[in-house]
Amino acid sequence: MFKIAYNPKAFLTLKRNVQPGLSARTQIISSLEKRACDAKKVSHETGLSYAAVLYHLHLLEAENILSRRGRRSYVWELTGAGQQRLIGGKEAKMGIRRAIVRT
Repeated sequence: MFKIAYNPKAFLTLKRNVQPGLSARTQIISSLEKRACDAKKVSHETGLSYAAVLYHLHLLEAENILSRRGRRSYVWELTGAGQQRLIGGKEAKMGIRRAIVRT
């Protein structure tokens, strides 16, 4: 059996990481790495339902991996906090705190 490669930003600390969720979040993050866009466009590009995309976008926002800007319909974009979390160490923790304060 082949192992599926998930985007490292798709792993959450506040929720259980199960295969369907990791797969959906990996698709969403891959779509947002290309460009910032709204949930409807992400849903269309990934083939996931609009409700599932919104659910995972809000989970990723709670982990400070994504941020939204504008009024409804929000434009979702990646933050640098997900990468900082992967680096680890004191500097990364300070970077995450700075990112939380800035947003």
